[in-house]
Amino acid sequence: MRKIFISSDHAGYLLKKKIVNFLVKKKFNFKDLGTFSTKSVDYPYYAHKLAENVKKNKNYVGILICGSGTGMSIAANKHRNIRAAQCFSLKSTKLSRLHNDANVITLGSRLISKNEAMKFISAFLNTKFEGGRHLRRVKKI
Repeated sequence: MRKIFISSDHAGYLLKKKIVNFLVKKKFNFKDLGTFSTKSVDYPYYAHKLAENVKKNKNYVGILICGSGTGMSIAANKHRNIRAAQCFSLKSTKLSRLHNDANVITLGSRLISKNEAMKFISAFLNTKFEGGRHLRRVKKI
């Protein structure tokens, strides 16, 4: 079973709390890196913190949540060997794993429902990278 780092900014905090409850219920091994309230914070700090932790712990993946998912994705992707995918549908989530070997999923709390978030996270955690021709392409990133 995959190990997980999870983090959010203030806009993603309430959805993160629901995701944490989901992860506990499903008995996933995870570490919450913050934030721990809806008090305004700067999202890059949390994206960088999670990306650094995923880089240092190869057997971990990351979940990032902000208002749109975009800012977290941009910040996390500044890190070498981080492939953060902003997921907005079940198909985009599965393809991020199958074809891009994404190791971080970013979600927009203002754009998706709680139920969609749980479906996307389940798909992200349970979909394996296809490798093959996709490995050649991922190596070029």
